[in-house]
Amino acid sequence: MKKWMKISIWVVSIFVIAVFGYATYLYQSVKSTADQIYEPRDPAKPVSISDSRGGLPVDINSKEPFNALILGVDERPNDPGRSDTMIVLSVNPGKKQVLMFNIPRDTRTEIVGHNTEDKINHAYAFGGVDMSVKTVEQFLDAPIHYYMKVDMEGFAKIIDLVGGVDVNNPFAFDYDGRRYEQGNIHLDGVAALGFSRMRYDDPQGDLGRNGRQREVLKQMMKNTMQFSSVLNLQNMLDELGTHVRTDLTFDEMKELILDYRSDLEHIDTVEIKGKGEKINGIYYYIVEQQERDRIHGIIRENLQK
Repeated sequence: MKKWMKISIWVVSIFVIAVFGYATYLYQSVKSTADQIYEPRDPAKPVSISDSRGGLPVDINSKEPFNALILGVDERPNDPGRSDTMIVLSVNPGKKQVLMFNIPRDTRTEIVGHNTEDKINHAYAFGGVDMSVKTVEQFLDAPIHYYMKVDMEGFAKIIDLVGGVDVNNPFAFDYDGRRYEQGNIHLDGVAALGFSRMRYDDPQGDLGRNGRQREVLKQMMKNTMQFSSVLNLQNMLDELGTHVRTDLTFDEMKELILDYRSDLEHIDTVEIKGKGEKINGIYYYIVEQQERDRIHGIIRENLQK
């Protein structure tokens, strides 16, 4: 065998070994992060759920539709914090769509397991993820199959790692020392966090804030699905491991990333309608039963194959 052929074979062999070794390293890194962020919740379901799918486990391999609750949590020292953001995603790969809607954090409802009526975001302070999920399930009369909890600091860092987000700002405003111009603007993580938090200068109050939160999350989801930077992958894994918790297993995450993302072409938003009202001097967002039934019907229809 000629010398140059031997050299070529050695070079190719070393290259293949290096690529395989790095791929194995990445796989193990992703698996390690998935194991780190995995936190199962209490499987018990409120008996009031009337949805025909109930709370039965979802078969990700069969691309079954599911509902997920995203909790944006504002953690504080010596304080369990509150869920600053509560967004429900109803995902149906067969219909190639995702329904996204906020539950306004001041929504007055029964806090399941606490025997009180209070603002829905207080459920996290009273009982963490389990109480938040069960309270949302009862409020919507629909199952939550998965949850994802993200602390707000991590939210900003993850946005930076996917290159920021592009949003259409309906009006100019100032918040936390930063100017947000009207129109199409690009936001880094910190700016996106401020953009999604401002509400007092919004003519629509919480409804406007909710719309901006959905816009940021929608753009972040799109950027994450297109995320391909190997150089930033380890940084992404580090941030996820530090700031995210979920009851999605590693195998379920793989299926969602590899099989679901090409099927999710449409992300539609839905607004929960209600009105502000003071009760005993405290402001609440009141959602009538008719509106809750409407939202339940939308979710139920979306879960149909």
